[in-house]
Amino acid sequence: MSRIDETKEFIPLRIAVLAVSDTRTLAEDKSGDVLVQRLTDAGHHLAARMILKDERAAIADQLRAWCNDPEIDVILSTGGTGLTGRDVTVEAHRDVYEKEVEAFATVFTMVSMQKIGTSAVQSRATGGVANGTYLFALPGSSGACKDAWDEILRFQLDYRHRPCNFVEILPRLDEHMRRK
Repeated sequence: MSRIDETKEFIPLRIAVLAVSDTRTLAEDKSGDVLVQRLTDAGHHLAARMILKDERAAIADQLRAWCNDPEIDVILSTGGTGLTGRDVTVEAHRDVYEKEVEAFATVFTMVSMQKIGTSAVQSRATGGVANGTYLFALPGSSGACKDAWDEILRFQLDYRHRPCNFVEILPRLDEHMRRK
């Protein structure tokens, strides 16, 4: 069973939050607010925050820019993970990923099934890695963002979480790019 090892020191991460919406403004971004509140309450740092329209190229460009920023360790996007024609966040994420964290989608679906039943099949939440940065695309509902943070990310983004976590391998995500 997973647990927090209190003998280890917490390592705060620098996390960027991107809301994807054709209709919301930053002032109306409840899902982004949920993520910012939870990540700061956990002891992490908000590295950047913005909102973009559902435009695949613009989303991918912003994700790449943040992946190239050495002051950002993790990117959380919210919105654009559904099935409608304008939902292109997942495709933008996959345009950027070097590796996909397939199990993130599976675990998110398991968590969602407990909360919303079979409606969970309509989410295409995804996670991946690019340029030494973790990226996670979450649905636009504040409930889904709470579930993703409370049930998955708060543990995996905590260095003290056992038996393993994303933080402990963060320094090695880009080892293939280093000279030997």
